[in-house]
Amino acid sequence: MTTTARHAIRYPLALTLISASLLAASAPALAKELRLGMITPPQHIWTQTAEKFAKNVAGQSDGELTVALFPAGQLGDESAMFSQMESGLLDMGIMTAALTSQREPSMVGWFTPFLFDSVEQAAQATETEAAQLMLDNLESKGLHAFGYTFAGMRHILMRDQHVTTIEDVAGKNMRIIPFTAMNTWWRAMDARPTPISLPDVYQGLQNGMLDGVDIDLDALVGSGFYEVAEHLTLTSHMAFPAVSVMSQATRASLSDEEREIIDSAMQEALVWGIEAQIEAEQRNLTTLEESIDVYTLEEAEGVFAEANQAFAERFGDHPLIQAFQQQAADRLTTE
Repeated sequence: MTTTARHAIRYPLALTLISASLLAASAPALAKELRLGMITPPQHIWTQTAEKFAKNVAGQSDGELTVALFPAGQLGDESAMFSQMESGLLDMGIMTAALTSQREPSMVGWFTPFLFDSVEQAAQATETEAAQLMLDNLESKGLHAFGYTFAGMRHILMRDQHVTTIEDVAGKNMRIIPFTAMNTWWRAMDARPTPISLPDVYQGLQNGMLDGVDIDLDALVGSGFYEVAEHLTLTSHMAFPAVSVMSQATRASLSDEEREIIDSAMQEALVWGIEAQIEAEQRNLTTLEESIDVYTLEEAEGVFAEANQAFAERFGDHPLIQAFQQQAADRLTTE
């Protein structure tokens, strides 16, 4: 083959490559999509926080970075979603601190009985050094943690009666989040903790498999549990935070600019979510007071003293939990 012939063959190829490059340059870049999962239903404040985050990301990136949301356990329970983040199938999650404590045990400190009276008080504790160290410790578990948001305080919903003593829950099938802190607290009252997934609670109450639920008002109203269980006892026995996390593998795949967008969008959403939940507490309570029997248990901390002691004996020796409890209490004292 002559030199002239060889050039004749390559020339059309060069034109093709140049044309392809021009087309690629003129075509809009495909948006990068992140997947974010959560266990809560669409109406829940955590899902709304995720929606706020997704909107922020799309706006700040001019649509070049988007977030697909999978609420209501569409991707499985939280254990499954954590596994998906570890394997790269899921990028992000708004996960209960309860299940997150299986990866970072100090998160149990957030569930210290009667440490906080309200969401406002719990939110103040996010600024403590101990609370931030809990988040930092997740880095060694393959997760990047952005911060906290909150559902409402925990209360007790029953099918047949409100609660005035621990005898009212003894022997009862009580739906709990399946983790050690809540299990320890309820077993100390001789209840039968029943760890079923949130989407299955409605049917469990309806068919009598469950006698009651340890629940926050947002999930109670959003999931309509008051339609099948009509006796709510207000106790505020525990706070209930969530942790916003991202797979470290996903974070490493993002550019510096993309990480800045994600960080900014998430912090704005988390702050919004806490403020919205504080407002929602009274709104949810009003809805319930108009619909079912709502009873405030006075001196609830004393009523549940035996369970509180069981929690302290089980978890009180953990250094970071101790530090968190002290720092949270000190912060409330100085406010």
